[in-house]
Amino acid sequence: MRHRSLLILTTAVAAASLALSACGSRDDDDDGDSGTSGGGTTVTIGLDAPLTGDLSALGQGIKNSADLAVKTANKNKEVEGVTFKLESLDDQAQAGVGQQNATRFVGNKNIYGVVGPLNSHVGQSMQKGLGNAGLVQVSPANTAPELSQGPDWQSGKKKRLYDTYFRTSTTDAVQGPYAAQYLYNERKLRRAYVIDDKKTYGAGLAGTFSDEFKRLGGTVVGTDHINPDDRDFSAVGTKVAKSKADFVYYGGEYPAGSPLSAQITKAGSKAPVVGGDALYSAEYIKLGKKNVEGDLATSVGAPLETLDTAKTFMKDYKAAGYDLPYEAYGGYSYDSAWAIVQAVKAVVEDNDGKLPKGKEGREKVTEAMQKVSFSGVTGQVSFDKYGDTTNKQLSVYEVKSGEHKPVKTGTFQESGS
Repeated sequence: MRHRSLLILTTAVAAASLALSACGSRDDDDDGDSGTSGGGTTVTIGLDAPLTGDLSALGQGIKNSADLAVKTANKNKEVEGVTFKLESLDDQAQAGVGQQNATRFVGNKNIYGVVGPLNSHVGQSMQKGLGNAGLVQVSPANTAPELSQGPDWQSGKKKRLYDTYFRTSTTDAVQGPYAAQYLYNERKLRRAYVIDDKKTYGAGLAGTFSDEFKRLGGTVVGTDHINPDDRDFSAVGTKVAKSKADFVYYGGEYPAGSPLSAQITKAGSKAPVVGGDALYSAEYIKLGKKNVEGDLATSVGAPLETLDTAKTFMKDYKAAGYDLPYEAYGGYSYDSAWAIVQAVKAVVEDNDGKLPKGKEGREKVTEAMQKVSFSGVTGQVSFDKYGDTTNKQLSVYEVKSGEHKPVKTGTFQESGS
């Protein structure tokens, strides 16, 4: 996940102070053969996210934000002769469904780029199909390092597996240690109980957190693994209470994280639950109510409310009348879609105003993505040799009076061994 430089917006984005219609939350699917619209070229951007189910609040925020980017590009005529469309598919946070969606995107010849998904395990399931087709993928939320740096990234043997894979959010190689440094150095907490949900995102995040926390001198007094579909965590709560832990670090998502926190409190522990960007959602607080007061979550990037670069996005999102908020990944989703727009623009400008068809066109868009650089909603958007964002900024939020309030924002600094 998922998870995610205070620079001004590019002229194209800054000029987008538009009043979008309240029907802007709808998108048009296009599986047809036509590649033209009004005499120009139609470029469809695929969008994959959990649009139903427990994580739908995050997924809908991703979808709406990408939709806003597409409408802004069309309003501004960002790419001369090109009309952009969005095709949104629901992956239900399931890897198998994501894989099927990737196949569907590949089969639509008008699709030249894909935004998403939310979940890292879904991202893994989509990479091969999109990669084989040369179809670029930009995730606003995947944070598992192995997606871009290979399975042996921790041993220093980093290897990019798919040159089609990019992300605008930073990784758990950064997010987990950032939380450990904050809790140890600034909160002066020394005893952690670490729990994860066994999924790619959660287990990876818990692992990078634990490694750094122990390196700093902290103690992991207990560990546990839970089923993310369960909601009865009373046994785990009892173990946490007996451990005398200063806090619980949870690698997982808010649907299980919130009841886990509530049941730890009910068991008699005063240890706050700390997690990653998948806990940074209003839904976490809505589910847990007063039981999650004092809990903390890290998230990628700085709070959008503090960024000058995000003002236009926030204004236009509100004017568009979307039913749900942009949530934790809205700015990153907008920037992911805008990165695809900019890559298409570069290809069109380099080919006498034309976009090559088929796999050739898709591969050229992928090549252009590696060189994309612009001042976006979340700050400067560009990618390193692995396809990871060059923006390493993160924030810590604490639940106070029923809201996530930022308590620290900074750029991660890797500490010496």
